[in-house]
Amino acid sequence: MLLEQASCSYSIVIPTYSRPARLRNCLESLTRLKSPEGGFEVVVVDDGSPQPLQPVVAEFASRLPVTCLRQENAGPATARNFGASRARGKYLAFVDDDCCVDADWLVAFQEAFAGDPDGLVGGHTINGLPENRYSAASQFILDLVYDHYNPRPDAVTFLASNNIAMPAKGFYELGGFDAERFSTAGGEDRDLCARWITRFGTMRRTEKAIVRHYHSMNLGSFWRQNYTYGRGAWTFHRIRSESGMPRLHRDARFHCSVPRLLTRRLSRESWRSALSVLPLLFVWQIANASGFICEGLRNGRTSSRRTKPTEGPAEPSPPANSPEGGLVASPTRQPLT
Repeated sequence: MLLEQASCSYSIVIPTYSRPARLRNCLESLTRLKSPEGGFEVVVVDDGSPQPLQPVVAEFASRLPVTCLRQENAGPATARNFGASRARGKYLAFVDDDCCVDADWLVAFQEAFAGDPDGLVGGHTINGLPENRYSAASQFILDLVYDHYNPRPDAVTFLASNNIAMPAKGFYELGGFDAERFSTAGGEDRDLCARWITRFGTMRRTEKAIVRHYHSMNLGSFWRQNYTYGRGAWTFHRIRSESGMPRLHRDARFHCSVPRLLTRRLSRESWRSALSVLPLLFVWQIANASGFICEGLRNGRTSSRRTKPTEGPAEPSPPANSPEGGLVASPTRQPLT
């Protein structure tokens, strides 16, 4: 629920699950933030970690204006919505628990909002583990995605949720992240961006809002990440198709243009460092396509079962987040006391 008057300029919302060391590093980086005019608060949402993370957050109570909430495990989209529903800032800034922010992070967002106070702004993310080839490949893929979907500063259509900020009022009006249809990480940020552009029309980037991403990966986690992204892509396209705005052709153009994007980016990067990640681009494509196809088949089977005749009237489906609605409340969400 949007407060009538914000009590600070920025609310930093951090969803987290069972990564105490990463969360501790993230919060440590926030202690070095330059405070923007109006100040900031930090809202950590523990997404049902087996071992509650409140003790980790409590370590920073004397150095940060921080609140820790806890919910039953429901995924990062639900966690972000829960944190936003308790936030008191005029602007919401989202970062993940395995990220560390630069000292000027919020100041950079404030500069961006000075020119466009109603837009959604994304920052610049850097891989914090360059020695990990899987982490490096993951960041390299994100860079390719940004090259394709954000060709110019005034033509931005996708921003990852680990480094974005927006007016809280706009986020609430939009209904937040679609937690009903994106229960796992992958696609929920893309869906939010698409709805934001449709509703408000303004998104842009600032290279000054820097986040370093410390996502340690191996081959298995790299595969799972991109498989999940493929599943999220199928859900995203299903939603767009239902809205009469199919966009699959743009994704097809992206995958077909990967060699061209790759050549352009490698002209700006060290070939020696890039060679180690090139084989993983094939793994990415296969995993992504597998997730997309499997999600389509799974939903096809589900739809087939739902269309079978039943006795008596069908029960109504529960409401989902929509651009016309507010944040959908969850009965499992409970604040830590």
